[in-house]
This record gives sequence, C-alpha cells and structure tokens, in this order.
Amino acid sequence: MVAMPHTDEVYFATNIRRAVLALGVAACMNPSVTRAQEPLPPAQARAIETIVRTLSIEAATYCAPIVAMYNLRYSIAFAPGARSKPGEIWRFDEIATPEVVRQTGYVTPNVNVLYGYGFVDLRREPLVLNVPDSHGRYYVVQMVDMWTNSFAYAGGAATGYGGGRFALVAPGWRGSLPTGITRIEAPTPWIELQPRVFVKDKADLAAAKAVLDQITITGLAEYEGRAAPPAPTYDYEVPQLDPDIASSRMPFKDPVQFWRICSAAMNENPPPEAQLQATLPAFRVLGLARIGRQWTPQSVDPHVLQVMTGVAGRIVGILSDAAGLEGTRNGWVIPPASVGDAGADYTVRAVVAVKGLTANTAQQAVYYDASIDRDGQPLTGAKRYTLTFAGDTSYLASIPPGFWSLTMYDAASGYTVDNPIDRYALGSADHLSKNPDGSFTIYIQHDDPGPDRRSNWLPSPEGPFYVNLRNYAPVPAVYQRLKSPQTFVAPPPLVPVVESNGASSQRHADRGR
Repeated sequence: MVAMPHTDEVYFATNIRRAVLALGVAACMNPSVTRAQEPLPPAQARAIETIVRTLSIEAATYCAPIVAMYNLRYSIAFAPGARSKPGEIWRFDEIATPEVVRQTGYVTPNVNVLYGYGFVDLRREPLVLNVPDSHGRYYVVQMVDMWTNSFAYAGGAATGYGGGRFALVAPGWRGSLPTGITRIEAPTPWIELQPRVFVKDKADLAAAKAVLDQITITGLAEYEGRAAPPAPTYDYEVPQLDPDIASSRMPFKDPVQFWRICSAAMNENPPPEAQLQATLPAFRVLGLARIGRQWTPQSVDPHVLQVMTGVAGRIVGILSDAAGLEGTRNGWVIPPASVGDAGADYTVRAVVAVKGLTANTAQQAVYYDASIDRDGQPLTGAKRYTLTFAGDTSYLASIPPGFWSLTMYDAASGYTVDNPIDRYALGSADHLSKNPDGSFTIYIQHDDPGPDRRSNWLPSPEGPFYVNLRNYAPVPAVYQRLKSPQTFVAPPPLVPVVESNGASSQRHADRGR
C-alpha cells in the first residue's frame, strides 16, 4: 500500500501549486530575487521548502516517462554494442531470459512473446511499416511516443493478423504517400516500435521468429526507389546508470542528471500544446517552464537544486508506492483503463513507466500486478505461496489467438529470475495440472515443490519479488469493466502456505527438499 506522506504529495501537488501561485511564493524562489533578499524567517523558509519539494515531485512525475524512454533509447540504439541503430528493429532470437533483459534494461518483460525494439527519428523521413499475415499466430506492433503514449497499433485487436502497410510520419508532415498505405502521424519526432509475437516455448521459437522477421520498416525514399536523405548525427548525453537495475527505474549515479535529461528530451520531443500552456508554467521555479532552453544546475537557486536533487533520487520509490493509490483487490493492483494512453493523468503515466515501461493500452492487453500477499505482506522467496484459479476467471478472457500468463520478477531489478528449470512464467500455453472442474493451483516458491506439483511451479528468487498476470487481446468486456475498478472481478490472492503449527512456511526450514 502507498505510504501516506508520498501519496499526499503526489495527490495534492496540483492544489499546492495553485496555492504557490496565489501567494506569490514562486517569485521568492527566483534566483535573481532570492540571493538579493535577507534570510527568510525559519517558518517561511520551511514552508517554501515544502512547496518546492511538492512542485519537484509533480515535475518529476511529469518527466519520469520521457526520461525512462530516453534511457531505453540509449541502451537500444546508442550504447556501445547497441543492437539496432536508429531506424532499425532489433529482433530477439530468444525469450526474455534474465540474461537477455539485462542487455536491454527493459523492465517487467513478457516471456511469452518474442520482442522487437526499434527507435526511429521521423524528422529524417517517413517510414513504411510492413506487417505480415501470421496465419493465426498472435502478434502486435505497438507504436509509442517519447512520453510513453501508445498512439497506434498494427496487428492484434487493432487491425487483425492478415497483414498491411503503414506510413509513419513526423508531426506536421505534409508530403504525399503511395497508394495502399495507411498514414499514421506520430505525436513526437522520435518514437519506439515494439513488435511482440507469441511464442509457446523454445520448440516454437523458429515459427515465432519467422513472423517477427516479416515485421519490417523501410524509409519512404527507398520504398519509392529514390536516394535516401543523409543520415543525421546525434550527440546525446550518456545516462550514467547502475547497470544491474532496469533503466526505467532511473538509477542515476548523480540524480541531477534526471533533470538535465528531462529538459533535453522534452526540448527534442515537446509535449502537446495544451500541456505547454497549462502544465509547464507551474515548473517555472524549477527552471523547466520553457521549451527550447536547456536546464542546467546553475539555472535554479541552490536551495531549489538541493530539493530537486533529493526528489530525483527517490521519485521511483514515490511512484512505486503511488501504484496503490486506488488500493488493491486480493493483493492485486487493478490497472486503470487509461494505462498505455493516460492523457493528462500524469501519475498513472509515470507509475506505468517505472513499473512496466511501454505497457500496452488496456484494449490490447491488461496487466495485473501483485507485490503483496492475501494478508498485505510483501512477497518474498523466504515464504511459499499458492495461487488458486477457480470460479469466475473473466479477468483472463481473451479473443483467440490471445493468451494469458503469470510471470515472476525480482523486486530490486525488475528483471526475470534465474532458476534451475529456466521457467519464468506459467499460463494458458502450458500443460498445467488441473482439477476435474477446471480449477488449478500455481505453486510460487523458491524451492522445488516435488514431482507432483512441478508442472504448476513458478520459481521465485530468494528475496523480494512481484508477479504480473497478463491478458493479451482481452475481450472488450474486460476493458469496459476496468472503468469500474471497485466492482471488477479480481484475480485470486497469493496465499502464504501455513504449516501445521500455524506459522507461515519458511523456505529455509526444509531447503533442498
């Protein structure tokens, strides 16, 4: 559940901002004014510090998605040994094992799809996206702007699985396109393309990869047989991050870099005009109100900078707590219907960026996240749990060839978990042991539960973890029900296994069974 101080700061930031403007306190924090003034009385100084901290949390919440996308773009397209240059798609040859996700820095990946990743700069020229007839295999190509909004799809529930061609154009592009191509205008100059193709298991990899390989992008000039425009050069600041933590968790070695990157990324990929007019002016005291001017530490008052630095260092923790703002059901966070395209709901947008960067819209996929058990205690590999699916499982209903899966993640890194049987998820594609009435139990624990239960065993790490339950291509009723989260039928809780003495089972009690 969310810690109240953090919740208050996020939830009431807008109201406090209005109070700042009404009282004229923002003017007091203008560097040219503050340095000329005599020291403020302690009570007033504390009040201003509180207000600046709240503004900083609001601004960091606003910036977190574009900073996360900047980091992901660097790791995929610009880092030493990057797998794809701008304008190319990196196609996975393997499912999202711990080793693979460490290479991408991609948080909370799905292991039931083969991924592709590609960042493209549409300022150079439009790109033609070609998608195949998959003959009934699930796939989708998600198109994400630099603010993490999923603005268009090819395949999946959006266009089906029969194939097609789409032209992706930069904001305001007014050129002509060949016939037979669907035009899609991107909200930002840089976008990410993320194909996903269903894969059942290692034996299914070749067939899944054959579909993934047919998802291609081609420059419009090449498509029309013309010479391509010159390739641009880029000179981006390198994110200095902890390599063992997903880049969307923003583990900057110096938290000040969070604000520099936010400014640079926002200048290159401006938010919508409505946000330029209504949202950014509130960040004037932080030096972030104007597009086109690069933020530097010297551009704000030293006391403001100190507060901003502290907030940047803990914004991921604040947002992780804020994931429970609307509460949980059976220990699961039921996603808002706005996931993937949150509009002006900046808290939802930021929480999704931190917890599951580039999550699909709820029309395409629904994600249920659990980090606590039935009793509200954090999930940990020191305990064993059961998860029993019975009765109403409408939350898993999907349109064929859609599917559901339950995936295990390490709480610290956000990555899949190494284990002796190389099993990272269980779901509708697996041969689960079921009861005659169709109900079944998944055993979630670090140690092997034995041969009778091994088919339903999802291995956990030794320490804290979380799980994500996905429904790809959900029936429309699931999306509609998400609009009323308090009445939504939630997945069952993770139940701690209780020994005969009444205590929760501790894994170390019989390690090696």
